[in-house]
Amino acid sequence: MTLAELTAKMKEGASKKSSFGNTVKFATDQGVVYIDGNQSPPAVSNDDNPADCTIKMALSDLVDLVGGKLDGMTAFMTGK
Repeated sequence: MTLAELTAKMKEGASKKSSFGNTVKFATDQGVVYIDGNQSPPAVSNDDNPADCTIKMALSDLVDLVGGKLDGMTAFMTGK
């Protein structure tokens, strides 16, 4: 899955959610996915904006995380 495809999938999922009051950036080896949770529904883009929380990981690991193939705790504990 490419960064653009992942971003589109995350936009679709976020469109069904409500705001959560913070910003999050997933910084990958192929670009960023920025989620503005101050908006309702949260806005998802590839803008490299400052965020309240930045999570750095390989794009392949982020794809697995979003797709349910990788558990968040496992990813953290194994340094992914």
